[in-house]
Amino acid sequence: MTPPPLSRVPWTSVLLLAALGAGTVRARRRLRAIPVLPVTPPAAAGVPRAAGWRLLTARGVEPDPATFLAACAYAEGEGLRVLDLLPVDLAAERALGLLRLVDPVRYRQDRLGEGRGAGFAVLVTEEVLARAGVDPGGPRRDPAELLALTRRLKEYAADATGLAIAPGLRCGGAGEPGGPARAAELRAQGLPPGALAAAQLGGLALLAGVAVRQGRWGAAAAGLYWLQPYLVLGGPGSALRPAGLGRATAARPVRSLGAGLRTAAAAGRDAPADGAAEAARAAAYRADLAAGTGRFLEPRRTACPWCGSGRLTVQVRVPDLLQGKPGRFTLERCGACRHVFQNPRLTPEGLDFYYRDFYDGRGGEGAGTVFGRLGAAYRGRAEMLLPHADPASWLDVGTGHGHFCNAARDVWPRTRFDGLDMGDGVREAERRGWVETGYLGQFPEFASKLAGQYEVVSMYHYLEHTREPLAELDAAATVLAPGGFLAIELPDPQSRMARLLGPLWLPWFQPQHQHLMPAANLREALADRGFTVVAEEHGPAHQGNDFFGAVALAATRLAPDPDRPWGPGPTPRARLLAHAVRGAALPSFAAAAVLDTLRTVAARRTDGGNAYRMLARKDAP
Repeated sequence: MTPPPLSRVPWTSVLLLAALGAGTVRARRRLRAIPVLPVTPPAAAGVPRAAGWRLLTARGVEPDPATFLAACAYAEGEGLRVLDLLPVDLAAERALGLLRLVDPVRYRQDRLGEGRGAGFAVLVTEEVLARAGVDPGGPRRDPAELLALTRRLKEYAADATGLAIAPGLRCGGAGEPGGPARAAELRAQGLPPGALAAAQLGGLALLAGVAVRQGRWGAAAAGLYWLQPYLVLGGPGSALRPAGLGRATAARPVRSLGAGLRTAAAAGRDAPADGAAEAARAAAYRADLAAGTGRFLEPRRTACPWCGSGRLTVQVRVPDLLQGKPGRFTLERCGACRHVFQNPRLTPEGLDFYYRDFYDGRGGEGAGTVFGRLGAAYRGRAEMLLPHADPASWLDVGTGHGHFCNAARDVWPRTRFDGLDMGDGVREAERRGWVETGYLGQFPEFASKLAGQYEVVSMYHYLEHTREPLAELDAAATVLAPGGFLAIELPDPQSRMARLLGPLWLPWFQPQHQHLMPAANLREALADRGFTVVAEEHGPAHQGNDFFGAVALAATRLAPDPDRPWGPGPTPRARLLAHAVRGAALPSFAAAAVLDTLRTVAARRTDGGNAYRMLARKDAP
């Protein structure tokens, strides 16, 4: 029989079938990789609770002593400090959702990975609970609260968190929630309920369309989606026994449609917020803005702060596209040395105003999520030092919450990592164990106290934020021991994307970035301070966010967050505009992601991108 021409192949159905098939096989494989707790002999029942452990459960979940002791024994044997227990009767859609998010083989080793679980029972050491500031007492939590707690606890046991199926644990057949409950659970996991509900409804519409229009291939794709719960969770090899698996499979399309509609409706309403805290935050911003934003800027410079030349031209003028706070900012370029700098620059009071609620407070969770997804970049930075040193001590300046230090332990497990930052996040990094010691304050202020104490000092995307980058380099020279190494990563203002995207180039990052130095300028400044550059990377330092960042900045410009406390206040029209712009931007984000992938491949091959790394050795006097 002659095959149909390519133009008549129902490619949409074929691709959907392939994607669903791969997802089904992956989910089944992941399920088999989740350990199953041994069934403790009945004689162990009634044994007092194992010392040092607490089992936190959702309302309606009553674990027996045998399950608790089996979980404690397993966790201690595996060196775990947090163990999420999956009830054996976990509902089908809850189980499938978890399997989409978690690869059990990599979960524990992923130091930056999000904490995930079923939301019904989590075993935790008392030591981790104390460091995390979690009170194990009080009323039982609901699944959303336990999901949020598991996510937080993994930060305090970055490489000691695991999952296990507990055959003796049951959740009473709690099904897949819809509406506000599901939206709350998604938010607790750091996932956007509105976008996921839209994707779910769009996927169902696509499947229905291909089933009707594309013959047996379309019907096969829709059928595979329909049967997926049983194919993954059914049969004799499954360690889970979801309650009502047959009914859940038979009614899947209808239930998914209903859950998606209810979640979309709930997502349209704002998540509950601390009203008193939001009101206080808004009042503080109104007081700051009452006197205008002019006092947040210094007088304009007439000469380049790097070389002193007066040949200055405007590179870009932009408003605050990051948070939508009032103000307009100018970056100028020096015609002599090509240094780019904010002119006029922010005052210390201005820095406080524009940084507030970005890395902490209102924006802390979002910033932490972004930093947590940069594992490959962190590893590349750490590996740059491999041919040159085996350091015992490392100070990461501008460490934030310590994400780099946490990730770098996979490359340098015997190195002591300390961190320094102006924000309170450095204290949190210390409590999490991501840094040994956290220094809170300005780097130059600590230079004399830390003189000669470190073999490595790193400044990753830090110098561009500082008011006086040359003073920061002086401090690094003081803190490093002779023969020590200074590692720096910076945006490259000479990137082609800077010219192509103009004000929408993300690394301009106004108003936070005050100085952007070409690599030649940095090499010269390091040489002046007794350093020899031993390695320089451009392509490997590229951050694949040029096009995606441009779309995000444009969307923020068109429709700022209506609930921002520094704004005029939310109105129905502002909310509608924000939802409309976000929805309309989804195809642009998808296209931008593809372009960024291609751009990253080109940057790696040509050793050119939007950032560069430099490693310099401090020469002996």
